[in-house]
Amino acid sequence: MNSRNLCYLACAALLTLTESRAAPKPKLLARDAFSAVQPQLFANPGAFSNAWGDYDGDGNVDLAVGFKSGEVRLYRYDRQGFVEVGAAAGLTMKGPEVRALAWGDYDGDGDLDLFVGARDRIYLMRNDGGVFKDVTAEAGISLDKVVSRQATWIDYDNDGDPDLHLANRSGTDFLFRNDAGHFTEVAAEVGLADTRKAVGACWFDMNGDGYPDVFIAHQDGDTDALYRNEKGRFTDVAPALRMDRADRKGRTGEGSVGCAVADYDNDGDLDLFVAAYGTSMLYRNDGGRFTDIAKDAGLIAEGHAVSASWGDYDNDGNLDLYITNYHGESKASQPAVYLFRNLGGRFENVMTSDNPVNAADHGVQWVDYDRDGKLDLSLTRGYTSQGGAPVFRNRLGGSARGHSLEVMVLDANGHARPGSEVRLFDRSGKILGARLVMGGDGYNAQSAIPAHFGLARTQKVTVEATYLTASGRVTQRVEGIDPNKQQGRVLMVRQR
Repeated sequence: MNSRNLCYLACAALLTLTESRAAPKPKLLARDAFSAVQPQLFANPGAFSNAWGDYDGDGNVDLAVGFKSGEVRLYRYDRQGFVEVGAAAGLTMKGPEVRALAWGDYDGDGDLDLFVGARDRIYLMRNDGGVFKDVTAEAGISLDKVVSRQATWIDYDNDGDPDLHLANRSGTDFLFRNDAGHFTEVAAEVGLADTRKAVGACWFDMNGDGYPDVFIAHQDGDTDALYRNEKGRFTDVAPALRMDRADRKGRTGEGSVGCAVADYDNDGDLDLFVAAYGTSMLYRNDGGRFTDIAKDAGLIAEGHAVSASWGDYDNDGNLDLYITNYHGESKASQPAVYLFRNLGGRFENVMTSDNPVNAADHGVQWVDYDRDGKLDLSLTRGYTSQGGAPVFRNRLGGSARGHSLEVMVLDANGHARPGSEVRLFDRSGKILGARLVMGGDGYNAQSAIPAHFGLARTQKVTVEATYLTASGRVTQRVEGIDPNKQQGRVLMVRQR
């Protein structure tokens, strides 16, 4: 064993000992920690996909949900509550089940458009002042025989506009390059025409070279992929990094499903969780090299893990992890959710089977929809006649309620930049953590929402936004931000 590994083991042992003395075991999640919001409104069964974004530009995030019936419902939030407006807004799809939703301003007009991925067909719905029009054919993305479970808006070539990636469960994956609002399919040209059974995808700059890379989760005994972006061309480096899960090749009952990116250990780089049928993985990022430390960190998820979302629900400065998981046959399954509370790099599952938020088997998102400084929970349950797409309000009380900061990263034109990064530093210059500006979130879920930081203390901080541009990584800092003065507001960082 080399000296680095010996040091790591010694440091890990010391950290574990220190935590056992300083931090008591977390209590199980109280049954009233989250309260259901308008439960009858969100009770429509067969919900698979959820995506949050401010489609009408009123400063409040709204919720789109895709259903087994092929319907897309749009729940507008206006501080008085949610109202379902999908049909009135032009979202009248019916037919094959909807598994992929993604908000993104593909035409650069300042409002969020909606991609809808259904079994065997897709839609691109352009937002014209809050009313949606189907522009799939004229935009150049018409497809047949595609089973997309995850769609991602991401500027893969750093030319300033969002491109569209589709993980395809049946056939070749797709990458549509955006050229001034018209798309060209380029997956084969750039090396992303993967034919494995893709269901989940996570885009992030894994090695800090200024280009977004993509991890793709594959099912049914197919190995996983991690495509390194080499200035717009892609090479699968998962085998070299030992992230392909070659040990399960051909074992059709196993496979990866969803993925979720986060700086779980607050060291400034982006780590990766992979939900799987079988054993799930937590890959710690050390400068572009990854180590599966799930077992050592106490994050042991076994069974049928489907989707996951990172969020600091208790505002203690450490990202927690909600994992949708189920047991039994899919048509009669029951949720067996994990909620891992992060105790400074080690995890404890605080979920109980009888908790009301043990209620998801597909897409999950953390979102502070009511801007009260606490992350709320958006779930989907598609396999049974129960559940629907419940939203739960976080009832965290005490001083921790206001211990947070939300940051939205915008380009010079005032548009959100998926793939950008946000880092927070305290007054001494110590890093408090990093967040990724999402263009997609792993499996059956996506949101175009601000980055949320829970804070152990509400002292002044420095915010650092990193843009991925044609000139490489460009960093912009905003100093002296007082979180106490930002409560109920989003800090906007606009590229100069």
